[in-house]
Amino acid sequence: MKDGARAFPRASSIAAMAVFVLVSACAIPHVPYRSTYEDPVNFVRLEPDPYVLPEWPPSAHSHPVQLEEDTVRRLFSGLQVQEHRIVIQKKLVGLAPREPAFRPQELELLVPKVTEALAQAKWNERVAFYVSLPETSIKREITSGGIYLNGTHVHIILANRRIMYGIPAYGMIYDKRYPMRPTGPKGFDLYFDDGAAVVEVHTSWVDKLLGLERDELVIDLARLQGPPAIVRLPGQGGSATASQSWPGLVW
Repeated sequence: MKDGARAFPRASSIAAMAVFVLVSACAIPHVPYRSTYEDPVNFVRLEPDPYVLPEWPPSAHSHPVQLEEDTVRRLFSGLQVQEHRIVIQKKLVGLAPREPAFRPQELELLVPKVTEALAQAKWNERVAFYVSLPETSIKREITSGGIYLNGTHVHIILANRRIMYGIPAYGMIYDKRYPMRPTGPKGFDLYFDDGAAVVEVHTSWVDKLLGLERDELVIDLARLQGPPAIVRLPGQGGSATASQSWPGLVW
């Protein structure tokens, strides 16, 4: 009887440990960040970029960087989304119209805050943005993504655009923790109104197979009509070699 009494707590401990290991394995790691702006429903913050490797200097971003607000406004206002339709839909109803990615009030909030965040970003950080419109206490419309610079190449991620997100009754709230990840299947394609400034990104079949394909739109500031001046702040960052020939670029 005494041996049985010892066996029961031992079995309970093993079961508890098994549950703990299972839960730990399923847990999604927390992404650290530095907040540069936050209100009850919106935020702009700096997150470490997992693709930047200290041992590989070319992967570093050109941060901190001081862009004119007009430049950021030009970039964000030029973003367009188009409903993604399969071949059958295109034949039946044609292509969906392109629409601005952001509302005017969203631009008014994001442009100055993103400009400030880029000026504070480190060489290994990306700027994440998140705007939302609460519908009820458990449902909100969200738009979120990120931006970073490599030389004159601006990388923009639009993970969610006016997506209705239901806050789970229990468990993790994903939309605020991972603003650069879609909360569900993306139903749109991202474009820029000045197609000549868009950099074509080639992805190998290996990256696609391994899930390393990046969902980003890359815009070359040097190709924009009438490129505004850009000032790189002192500090660490990516190489300036790719953009030293661009008039109006001060390093």
